[in-house]
Amino acid sequence: MLSTQMSEMRTDLPTSALHPSAAEAGWQRQGKLWSNLKELCDILRIPSATIHTDEELLFQHVQFKTGQRIHTIGQPFDTLYIVHSGFLKTVLIDEFGNEQVLSFPMKGDLFGVDGIHSKRYASEAVALSNCDLILLPFKKLTALGRAHVEFEHAIYSVMSRELVREQAMVSMLGALSAEARVARFLVSLSERYAEMGYSSKLFNLRMTRHEIGSYLGLTLETVSRTLSAFNEIGLITVDQRSIGIKDVDALKTLRRLPPSSSRAKQVSSKKAKQVPKQPEQPDTDWGQLATA
Repeated sequence: MLSTQMSEMRTDLPTSALHPSAAEAGWQRQGKLWSNLKELCDILRIPSATIHTDEELLFQHVQFKTGQRIHTIGQPFDTLYIVHSGFLKTVLIDEFGNEQVLSFPMKGDLFGVDGIHSKRYASEAVALSNCDLILLPFKKLTALGRAHVEFEHAIYSVMSRELVREQAMVSMLGALSAEARVARFLVSLSERYAEMGYSSKLFNLRMTRHEIGSYLGLTLETVSRTLSAFNEIGLITVDQRSIGIKDVDALKTLRRLPPSSSRAKQVSSKKAKQVPKQPEQPDTDWGQLATA
């Protein structure tokens, strides 16, 4: 069941898309309005071979444009969301309207789980790019779990995966320097892009420096300065939002940047290695030239 807000945001969806007949479903799935159970499991990276059912279970796709809100804080909970494509952020908003970024859901991620306990979403989800989401109505999920225990366990595993990621972030914020936080964030993004089948060495940041800072507990200035320093010493390349990973091992183990003077020496040393040494020319014998 779609929430009132979702219905308002997706007025372009036909009524038949909300309640499809069997004949309509095949045509609509070609347009990526629906996914079956196997496709759902594939996008969540969970095994589908152990789930046996004779009925064709369909899950609706909904598209959102950059900047659109998927759900807001306090909105009645009824649906979990699976990212089929695109990038999002989940945030808390304080009484003054300031955002605290909690996560950056991307392909294969499940979000909306924070609404299960209180029956209301505890955070807000916003599209950072055009997104294609698969809707997983909670009532449908619980019914499916009762009929297929293996699927229920797999969904719990996905939820646990998200929880472990959040715990790792909390641990990182408490233990690492600002530079190390940014380094680990880039490594994490690199690994996530690889999981999605994209390049782990060259990718675009879908989030702003400010949003990265909010996520890592840093200021925009600190994030920008750290990225510039990484670029300066050859760990990465930076071209606006494009990031090239040059030394992932160094990023994984970095604790803090050396002082500015030490960095200058590193840069000079790096440049010296890159420039081929010119063969020494013999000193000119001015006496011989004069004799000649």
